[in-house]
Amino acid sequence: MPASVLRIALAAFAVLAGAGLPAAAQDFPTKPITLVCPWPAGGSTDTHLRQFAKIAAKYLGQPIIVENKPGFGGMLGPSQMAANAKPDGYTLSQLPFGAYRLPHMQKVDWDPIKDFTYIIGLTGYTFGVVVKKDSPFQTFNDFLAYAKANPGKLSYSSTGNGTSPHLLVEEVAYKSNVQLLHIPYKGNADSTQALMGGHVMAQSDASGWARFVESGDFRLLVTFGEQRAKWNAPTAKELGIDVTSISPYGIVGPKGMDPKIVKILHDAFKKTLDDPEHLAVLKQFDQVYWYKNSEDYAKWASEMLVAERATIERLGLQAK
Repeated sequence: MPASVLRIALAAFAVLAGAGLPAAAQDFPTKPITLVCPWPAGGSTDTHLRQFAKIAAKYLGQPIIVENKPGFGGMLGPSQMAANAKPDGYTLSQLPFGAYRLPHMQKVDWDPIKDFTYIIGLTGYTFGVVVKKDSPFQTFNDFLAYAKANPGKLSYSSTGNGTSPHLLVEEVAYKSNVQLLHIPYKGNADSTQALMGGHVMAQSDASGWARFVESGDFRLLVTFGEQRAKWNAPTAKELGIDVTSISPYGIVGPKGMDPKIVKILHDAFKKTLDDPEHLAVLKQFDQVYWYKNSEDYAKWASEMLVAERATIERLGLQAK
């Protein structure tokens, strides 16, 4: 076959191969993508997502703009995206673990399974309780002893009602038979300021407190992983309290996204997840590598919605 005829044949085959793809999927992405961060700027999730977006841009060929929309236990941003964004792949969101708890705690106008397209699971947190360096609590046992002697007087900040930093400590209180005073905030930055300003006695959060622990301004009393984190505070399990969590999260879009666009995003985000620069960010915050493909992530989400109902009921926090 002459070379010119072969080139024509190959060109024709390429056209036919792409004929079944919608134009949007063939060309995607052709403009910047918005990634909603449902937490205030400056916290561990915000820092992670901004670095992730920066790295992912080189695999997608378009910038990813992180937009902070905090509130409602981390679900204001994702729920607004689900309700208002077109399912074209240009508006995405981090989905926090609270998505599987809040529907059991209060009436919500979104469904954590039906209203989102699950794209990829990414990582989870190292959670811990910190106090200021001048706190009288040298250990977590000191913390619990004070709570037992002073019911309802030991105040702690968290990133909001129904979030993991809230429920982890309430689970500890339940199992230790103590009563604490929970003060919810919109995110890590506000929660940290509350502790620094002396408005609360302790803070429960993901590793957004890391730099303050490393500088000596905060003391880390306990973490909630299976093993000690790099800051070497004891785990709750070491102290005889059977409470562990990493609260995994990933990236979702609105319901009804084109599967071909989902695959483009998933593949680019998987490359980002494995990028050495991104792995260094996870190491910085001692966050786990938690990859789930689109199908497995959606299946896991359905399982968590069922499992978390039992947690909420055990703690007496279910909707009345």
